[in-house]
Amino acid sequence: MVENGVLDIMYLNKNNPSPALSSSDKEKKNFDNFKISFTDDYPKKNAEILSGQYGINLLLVGLSLMLALSYRGSAVKEEHILSFLISLMILQIIWMLWYIIRKDRQKCFVSEKDSDAGTSWLRGGLTLLALISLIMDAFRIGYYVGYKTCMSPAVGVYPVIHAVHTISQVHFLWFHVNDVIKTFETFERFGVIHAVFTNLLLWCNGVISEAEHLLDTHKRRLLDLGYTNVTVGDKEPHCNCTTNICSIFSHSLYYLYPFNIEYHIFVSVVLFVMWKNIGRIIEYQRHQKVVMRTKGLFAGPILGLIALASTITVLVVYILQVGDSVETRESAVTMFYCYGIVMLLFMCLAGSVGLLIFRSDNLPLDYSKNPSRKLDADLLFGTAIGSWLMSWCSILAVISATTRPVYGWINFMYSLLIIIEKYIQNLFIIESLHRKEETNERDEVETIPEIYSVSAGSSLSLASSYNGIINRAFENQDKVCVSLETDQEDNNQVYSHTGSLPEGSISLPTRSSAKLSKRRRVLKNIAVFLFLCNISFWILPAFGCRPQFDNGMEEKTFGYAIWTTVVNVAMPLNLFYRMHSVASLFEVFRKV
Repeated sequence: MVENGVLDIMYLNKNNPSPALSSSDKEKKNFDNFKISFTDDYPKKNAEILSGQYGINLLLVGLSLMLALSYRGSAVKEEHILSFLISLMILQIIWMLWYIIRKDRQKCFVSEKDSDAGTSWLRGGLTLLALISLIMDAFRIGYYVGYKTCMSPAVGVYPVIHAVHTISQVHFLWFHVNDVIKTFETFERFGVIHAVFTNLLLWCNGVISEAEHLLDTHKRRLLDLGYTNVTVGDKEPHCNCTTNICSIFSHSLYYLYPFNIEYHIFVSVVLFVMWKNIGRIIEYQRHQKVVMRTKGLFAGPILGLIALASTITVLVVYILQVGDSVETRESAVTMFYCYGIVMLLFMCLAGSVGLLIFRSDNLPLDYSKNPSRKLDADLLFGTAIGSWLMSWCSILAVISATTRPVYGWINFMYSLLIIIEKYIQNLFIIESLHRKEETNERDEVETIPEIYSVSAGSSLSLASSYNGIINRAFENQDKVCVSLETDQEDNNQVYSHTGSLPEGSISLPTRSSAKLSKRRRVLKNIAVFLFLCNISFWILPAFGCRPQFDNGMEEKTFGYAIWTTVVNVAMPLNLFYRMHSVASLFEVFRKV
């Protein structure tokens, strides 16, 4: 009894500290609690905000340098921007090497992976774009060698560092981009976000260089057509080329810029997903091996290839005719808008049919947490704003114009269809990516072996696990294993059989399976058709077919300076939207 009493008293004293506790002890305890909460909880809760602010300020510093360079009389020169980008790339290379070496030393530690981040086909596409970027770096080096007597050394060092950066970054993407980092989280957040905004700045630098080139090309066309109040800047070095192929390097660079631009923006998106995955708890999901079947593909690829071939034809004719005379210029712009209207009508029809098929299938949507899928949806909406802005400006220009050229109302129809088409396509892609897998239950009826049990006094019935027979087909779809057993207990015999059921014993839902197969074939054809159409709409503006500069209607309404600013800001978003739609539609094709 005494011992129990003593124990009770000790327990009460433990939970109710004595008021005689000194004030210095209380202050020390409060300080320790504050120290623990500051050192442990604070970085975990705010590392994402701190690293994000670092990346944003890095981007703003680079943009301020680029904007200052666009002003001819500024003290900021090209070598200053190139030196800044070189330092950022070197820092990223050092971080990637540190990450790879540290990861190799921890071979015994198995890190978690996000299977949705950086799929193999996406990394393969980025590798192809990286190879084209390396060719572009080689051309830059050749151009610098020809003019090295009058060019800054930074112009020659930049392509070398960029090539090393590209090779190391592709290696990192292939082997580490889907890692879920859970060690050194605060430091790694800053490293990944530094890589994200380094690629964004390289993208901005490429976009500005390409926009300046296309703007100068547009001004030269105006000069050829007789406009005298147009000045074209001269950016050629003030010395003679020491080789005979400098002009080849110079002109070839601008045909490679679109691929380099898309490479950097896609890498930044993939790395952003990696940044969002830092410290994330991955929910276990059973991922099935996706097998892409091409059976039933006919109408989609044929129509898509016809659209792609017509796109190349329109591009060549447009570039050849738009600078000849005023008459040929109007005919080239009219041809472009007529082509675009036909293409957009077919794309709207295809997307609407796909949405109707989804509505007829009453499958629930998957709302589970997935940073990669959420980012895809956000990018589709965010980048569509660029073309929507240009379309509404064109619609306003047509409506408010007092005199309209022959392509005035055609431009109105084209701009309106651009808005509708992206609206429908966004819905189609997002609903496709958010739909739950429909192959799990319905296809099993067609693919798994039929298993039924026979017992004394019972009829045939399908059984997944019955009287000691375990149907492994329901547990593993890739390795279907059915064992033949004979068990006799209490005069009851149970058999497992692989094959077809006796006629009339049970009816399988073959009609619903046939309907499902037809729906999938239609969806696959739609995905392939939209895939090729989006490539077509990416090719045209990427290689110089931009009637927004050549039709003249928007310039009369908004002024030359404002309209060129709108186009130079919105067009890169439009190009990324098309390429991102290509990647998303390929993912839709894989999932259907």
